[in-house]
Amino acid sequence: MATTLLRKTVLTAAGVVATAGGIAGPAIAAHAAPAEKAAIVADRKSGHGERELDVRYEAQPNFYFCGPAAARNALSVQGKNIDVHAMAEEMGTTEAGTNSINDITPVLNKETGKDVYKSTEIPVDKARDRDKVDKLRADVVKTVDDGRAVVANIAGTATDTDRNAHSFEGGHYISVVGYRDGGKVVTIADSANPNQASYRMDVDELARWIASRGYSS
Repeated sequence: MATTLLRKTVLTAAGVVATAGGIAGPAIAAHAAPAEKAAIVADRKSGHGERELDVRYEAQPNFYFCGPAAARNALSVQGKNIDVHAMAEEMGTTEAGTNSINDITPVLNKETGKDVYKSTEIPVDKARDRDKVDKLRADVVKTVDDGRAVVANIAGTATDTDRNAHSFEGGHYISVVGYRDGGKVVTIADSANPNQASYRMDVDELARWIASRGYSS
């Protein structure tokens, strides 16, 4: 399977066992009722190396809508409330998922403004390079300071600052909605499970999670 931005993203149902040609499911539940919503409470602070945006969180309605749901949650920080099914149609989302971050970026720009968002790839062999991590950190800080959220295409397992593991071996999309310590720690809104809707992660860990894929900022 190609390790580029064109690599397909699939969020499989929890508990699926990897077999030949199969993909292991995420460690946390992927299914949540479409109507299940919650506000992520956030403090807005500027000039102190931290800021978090107000997210009107909505869980994804099925196992393959993580891309549209991440984009919808990201756009909610701008006060937009866009139907996730309409976004899925624009992104070409199927039961195989949303193909790449390059399908997310045009939809974000349609709702935000021409060329506001752009896609950035982190090659798998560059995820630990300081310049790649520093660019991700700078992009998160700039985007959040602009009042927008980052959407990232991730795969594999990553550990948050509370030492909880989040595993999406087939791939997943998340929103990055805040930062602390000048961007060394980021805040994630995750549509997969409303019981783990928000958590924080070191930016180095996020870079490794994105490796072989990309993000839109």
